[in-house]
Amino acid sequence: MSVETDQGGRVEPTREKQFLAAHVACHDQVYRYFRRRTEEASTAEDLSAEVFRIAWEKCSRDQELSVPVVFGIARNVLRNHYRANLRSHNLTKLLEMQRTHMPDTHDPGVREALDMLKPEEREVLLLTYWDGFSSTEISKLLRLTPAAVRMRLHRARKELSRMLLTDHAAEESTQ
Repeated sequence: MSVETDQGGRVEPTREKQFLAAHVACHDQVYRYFRRRTEEASTAEDLSAEVFRIAWEKCSRDQELSVPVVFGIARNVLRNHYRANLRSHNLTKLLEMQRTHMPDTHDPGVREALDMLKPEEREVLLLTYWDGFSSTEISKLLRLTPAAVRMRLHRARKELSRMLLTDHAAEESTQ
């Protein structure tokens, strides 16, 4: 005899008993383990749920679910959590650095000059300097040859420089 799950599948009673026994034996300990090592109670709850989701899968493979096995799962889940947080932190720092080192787009002269460029030249210029793509990556993105991308970039830089120098000279003559 088996029990029906929410998804309509059947669960063998021995599997369910084994899982419930492991859950009762160590759920509170696993939660406290995470609570001491994380900042938020909700994070500890989420990590505990992940441990018992994995334990349920292991139970389906006829593996014993002793307390040491469940804590082994908990240690792996915590390591994954730390790695994910570190990657997220590093990405946030990288994005903050890029934002602070981006060219000044609030300068109306730069914006006007960019708007006056041909659209294909402006796109290559922005993809190169604002988004940090290489000419090979841009060529794949725009379906052009790398040589065509480099030529457009050269033309865009030359034209943008000419426009900015003209604007700068005009400003100096009015002062």
